[in-house]
Amino acid sequence: MSAANSAHSVVEPSLSNKRIAGTIVVLYALITLIPLVWIFLTSIKSPPDSISYPPKIVFSPSLEGYCNLFTTRTRQTPDYIASLPAPVGTCDEVTRKRNMVIAGPSNFVPRFVNSLVIAFGSTFLAVFLGTLAAYGFSRFKVPLADDLLFFILSTRMMPPIAVAIPIYLMYRELGLSDTALGMILLYTAVNVSLAVWLLKGFIDEIPREYEEAAMIDGYTRLQAFRKVVLPQATTGIAATAIFCLIFAWNEYAFAALLTSGDAQTAPPFIPTIIGEGGQDWPAVAAGTTIFLIPILVFTILLRKQLLRGITFGAVRK
Repeated sequence: MSAANSAHSVVEPSLSNKRIAGTIVVLYALITLIPLVWIFLTSIKSPPDSISYPPKIVFSPSLEGYCNLFTTRTRQTPDYIASLPAPVGTCDEVTRKRNMVIAGPSNFVPRFVNSLVIAFGSTFLAVFLGTLAAYGFSRFKVPLADDLLFFILSTRMMPPIAVAIPIYLMYRELGLSDTALGMILLYTAVNVSLAVWLLKGFIDEIPREYEEAAMIDGYTRLQAFRKVVLPQATTGIAATAIFCLIFAWNEYAFAALLTSGDAQTAPPFIPTIIGEGGQDWPAVAAGTTIFLIPILVFTILLRKQLLRGITFGAVRK
């Protein structure tokens, strides 16, 4: 009886191993969250508190950083500010304490919208084209397939600075400079290689017998692809979409070179936020905090697809 109680599965980890693994995961999560927490705390500090040394852990929260992020301000004399009616809203009150008045909205919202349009637009195109190309390489006999796949991958190896000037000259001639369409096409071209390679691996794991059975039942190749392959490849598509979105969302070099006004995205705009006497770090931190939200929401929405097995419900050969 004692021998039976002491026996344990070679597959199921022991309780001590579970505790050690859980401790390591918790410590890793806490360490990785420290920069994000610090950025958020900086966003709710006042400008003097944000640059104090040693850094302040205990401070009075302030929305000045968010107010400065969404508005532009001009300095006025105390007499002029005293002649104004009572402040309307928190931002107006905070701004007047600095002997300034709100002149109008800042450019952060349009730049943030540009990031949404360009990043999600390029991600959709890259995943769409990458899925079709990966399916073709996986299911059909493509001449020189290995060479073509290596050529596609090689476009990802090239550093952006190496092609920045040629792309700038080409976009200037085509009228694509500082346009959302130009940035979507560029990010799609960069991301499609990653999408092809990631999705090909997922589609290769889907048994061909599923499609053959569907086509025997009267499905066309396109119908079999849409109703059989795509549901099984949901996990790969979700993972690929997240990687493509992260690149397009965070990309700085091309955005700084090819955009300056109408199509400028948030990454090159946030560092240019200048406050009184230098960099307005609470406003920069506030912009960074808001900038993290879409990626976080997108990943949470796709978490179920990421956790599903690629051959969920399948009978392995």
